[in-house]
Amino acid sequence: MTEHYDVLVVGAGPAGLAAAQAAAGHGARVGVIDAQPRPGGQVWRHDVRHASPHAARQAFATLARVEWLARHSVMGAETQVLRVEHPDGVRLLGYGALVLATGARELMLPFPGWTLPGVSGAGGLQALAKQGWPVAGKRVLVSGTGPLLLAAAATLRTHGAHLLGIHEQAPTPAVHAFARQMLHWPARAMQAISLRTRLAGVAYRCGSFVRRANGDDRLRSVDIEGPDGAQQVKCDLLATGYGLVPNVELAQLLGCALATHDTHPHVQVDALLRTSVAGIHAAGELCGIGGLAAARIEGAIAGHMAAGDLAAASALLPARARARRFAGLLSTHFALDPRLRTLATPQTTICRCEDVTLGELDGYTDARDAKLATRCGMGACQGRICGSALAELGRFPRSGSRPPLFPARLATLAEASPPLSD
Repeated sequence: MTEHYDVLVVGAGPAGLAAAQAAAGHGARVGVIDAQPRPGGQVWRHDVRHASPHAARQAFATLARVEWLARHSVMGAETQVLRVEHPDGVRLLGYGALVLATGARELMLPFPGWTLPGVSGAGGLQALAKQGWPVAGKRVLVSGTGPLLLAAAATLRTHGAHLLGIHEQAPTPAVHAFARQMLHWPARAMQAISLRTRLAGVAYRCGSFVRRANGDDRLRSVDIEGPDGAQQVKCDLLATGYGLVPNVELAQLLGCALATHDTHPHVQVDALLRTSVAGIHAAGELCGIGGLAAARIEGAIAGHMAAGDLAAASALLPARARARRFAGLLSTHFALDPRLRTLATPQTTICRCEDVTLGELDGYTDARDAKLATRCGMGACQGRICGSALAELGRFPRSGSRPPLFPARLATLAEASPPLSD
């Protein structure tokens, strides 16, 4: 039996919550689904030791006016119906309008030793710390690019980690140029100042990146390349992240057109966030990495549009344009150093799920051929990590997604009609 919603929102991060609030304000029956047990996404992930930000708590209050469907994962789609797995089985959720707010994941660039225990994504380690994974007293080095490194480092320090330094790959002139531009966005400037205050005493080194992680059964040290040459730093944990990649898999499965002029495609939308498929809207990082402010504005636009209020959506377009201009600064000033794409050797594992090295992919120019021959991308993450990394390395672009989008129980697959494996 299919349960119907006027507006169904996929994703309970800032964009999804804003969409739900806007749609519910028009009296629509709104459902919000998310694979996690709590709302907030990565940005507002529940912290076992600290209260959520005021803005997050206000957004969470939205769920009192909608139907909150936690621990629901989309497995497949039919015409205006999503097939969803949850702890008690399978549900079919129909919709009049659909808002996709599936967010983004971290971009991991491979280097020798990146699969050692103790090496993780910057956002990944931040999430683990929030959920109670012990980092207190651990020597942690943070590396990668962009302002998100500061947020991750601040969380880790709050949870007791001993931060050895933040290594930003962008050169000093680029970072300083970005800082000067922040004067045009006072709220973001104040946020950056607040983060740096919380990180007082922690070195922030520009033009610096991790070349290799060393260890046996776990991480012991890292080799760092910087303006003054190479150095080795002993550490217990390495948190590294080189930006974000939009989660377009569900949108692609639904037939939404993608903008493919960048290495990592995002969903193609018009000015009012309508996708190429009638009745489906997209918001937030799915439309291109834009940050928290853009996500919340776009969520509200998509929610108003899903509920049929063109005027309310149009009124937010100037705010969206301003937020997106800030996102453009990030891509300009934190562009990746080409050397980062050359760190992996032929012996470096690329697909961690299936233990496939970079050298084993030599000679393949098509992702599907490489997958059939080596099983690269056929593990639990379904190529989300290695596929994005290989695209960044220029090996081959990410291939399309097939259902189920996430690992599913056999019972879920057995109930699918038509079969999800088709």
